[in-house]
Amino acid sequence: MHIGVLTLNLTIDSADSLKDKRQVLKSLIAHIRNAFNVSVAEVDENDIWRRAVLGIAVVSNEARFANAVLSKVVDHVEGDFRVVLDGYSIEML
Repeated sequence: MHIGVLTLNLTIDSADSLKDKRQVLKSLIAHIRNAFNVSVAEVDENDIWRRAVLGIAVVSNEARFANAVLSKVVDHVEGDFRVVLDGYSIEML
C-alpha cells in the first residue's frame, strides 16, 4: 500500500474576508474531491484571509499511480484562476 500526500500553498488574492476565502476553498475542495477521488482538507493558515494550505491524500497499490493523481491535482489547481499556487510538495509513504 502506498500513500501519496500533497501539500499545496495557495494565495487567494480576491479574498477580502474569511467568508470570501471559505467560499473559494469550499468550491475548490469539492471540485478536487469529485474530479480526482482524493481526500482534501485545509491544514494551515486557517485564519489568514489570503493564504491557505491544503493537504491532499490518495491511497493506491502503486506509488506511480498515486504520484500521477497528485500531479494532475497540481495541474488542475495551477489552472484555477481563483487561486495562485505558491508552492507544493509531494511525499510518498
